[in-house]
Amino acid sequence: MFIERRGICLPETNAAARKGKTMAAQNGDKVRVHYTGKLTDGTVFDTSREGDPIEFAIGSQMVISGFESAVVGMEPGDSKSFTVASTEAYGEHDPRLVQDVPRTELPPELEPHPGMRLTATGRDGREIGLVVTEVNDNVVRLDANHPLAGEDLTFEIQLVEIAA
Repeated sequence: MFIERRGICLPETNAAARKGKTMAAQNGDKVRVHYTGKLTDGTVFDTSREGDPIEFAIGSQMVISGFESAVVGMEPGDSKSFTVASTEAYGEHDPRLVQDVPRTELPPELEPHPGMRLTATGRDGREIGLVVTEVNDNVVRLDANHPLAGEDLTFEIQLVEIAA
C-alpha cells in the first residue's frame, strides 16, 4: 500500500500500516505477552499473570524459539495454548553436564543438599549455574543442565500488545 503525502506517494511503513488497524505479530515486532508455563504433569513452572507481561522483540532470541514462533500471527487480545518440545526449549538433558565432585573440593563452610543452586566460573570466565542433585559423605553430584532441559513445555499465552 502507498500513502499520499503532499502529492507524493510513499510506501506505507509498518507503523503507519498499523495505525487504527489490528495486525498480526511478525518477525521484528516488539510484543508484550502474558504467559503461564507448565510441565507435562500440569505443574506451573513460571507465569507472568501475577505481574507485568514479558516484553521482547520477535526474532531477538530473548525467549525460547518455540515460544517466539507461537506468537507470530497472533493479534492483540488473542490467546492460545501450545507445547514446545524440549529440543525447541532448553534442549535434551545432557549426562555429560552431570559431574561428581569430591566434597573436599568444595568450600568447607558449604553444606550442600539436593536442590541447592550453586554458581561456578567456567574456563572461559562465564558463570555456570549448577544444581546439587545428590549428596553423600564423600561426593556431591552437580548438574549443569538447565533445570528444564529434557522437558516438553506447555504454554498458555495472551498477546497483550504489539508495540510501535
